[in-house]
Amino acid sequence: MQSIKTPRDLPQKRKAPPPRNRRAPDDGRRVTKEEYWAKWYESPYPDMDVSYEWNNGILEAKPLPNHPQITLYRWFNQLLHCYVQVNPIAKFIDLETGVSMTVLDAGEPSGKWEVVYKPDIGVVLNDNPAPWGAEELRAFEGVCDIIVEAVSDSTLAEVRRDTVEKMRGYALAGVQEYYILDPKDRYMGFYRLTAGRRYAEIRPGAEGVIASEVLPGFQFRWSDLHKLPDLEELALDEVYAAYVIPSLQNAVNRAEGEAASRRQAEERAERAEERAEAAAVARRQAEERAERAEEELQALRAELARQRPRR
Repeated sequence: MQSIKTPRDLPQKRKAPPPRNRRAPDDGRRVTKEEYWAKWYESPYPDMDVSYEWNNGILEAKPLPNHPQITLYRWFNQLLHCYVQVNPIAKFIDLETGVSMTVLDAGEPSGKWEVVYKPDIGVVLNDNPAPWGAEELRAFEGVCDIIVEAVSDSTLAEVRRDTVEKMRGYALAGVQEYYILDPKDRYMGFYRLTAGRRYAEIRPGAEGVIASEVLPGFQFRWSDLHKLPDLEELALDEVYAAYVIPSLQNAVNRAEGEAASRRQAEERAERAEERAEAAAVARRQAEERAERAEEELQALRAELARQRPRR
């Protein structure tokens, strides 16, 4: 009689290991760069909001930001756009656009570090040797002049990626300035490339002002990264007035100048009126004195006439 196998007797199917990131099931997958461009560069799943970067053959999911991070990013992005409207010397990379870089790195087995990152903001000067701005370009094959990343802090690994790994890679690539935004101010920092391809922190000046050398005149106050003032307020602040709605500051200056001119004219008119009143008073006083003198003269004549002896 043939025995019947129970479920316990049947070979058990081996369970697949859980994905590293359930929102991004391909996080950590090894793929070639060609495969990345073909399948994972743009949204690989129509029903899943996930974006992948490519780091030396490994897919890395971009962490999702929270509301404070989005708010700070948008405020800072607005500052940059205000600057370029007044000083059209650069273009921007954002909206999940990839930046493809290959640099020599003795620390890698292949001797080079090759990535496609999607920075939150990339600033490309008009004289950057790599072209950017043509309609057909969907990725930037070159080195940005400034890169801005809103720190991802869901895990320590994410923090390390922005503050150590990407910082080291961007420095090796030659990104001149690297900014890390953090609404909690734990990892916020602004860095400038040194001659040794390392980043040195940009020290705040008076009132905590950070000034860029890549974008001359672009500056911001550290404390404002927490206050996030609106543009109208910034336009009247001397730190921002040169590039945030300068027409508003000019209008205010014109209005203040016109108001000052009106006040000066009114003051001149008041002084002239006061002088005219003083002159009128002086005339009245002179006339009164003349009348009194005439009356006194008449009285003297009358008295002389009375005292004159009769003939």
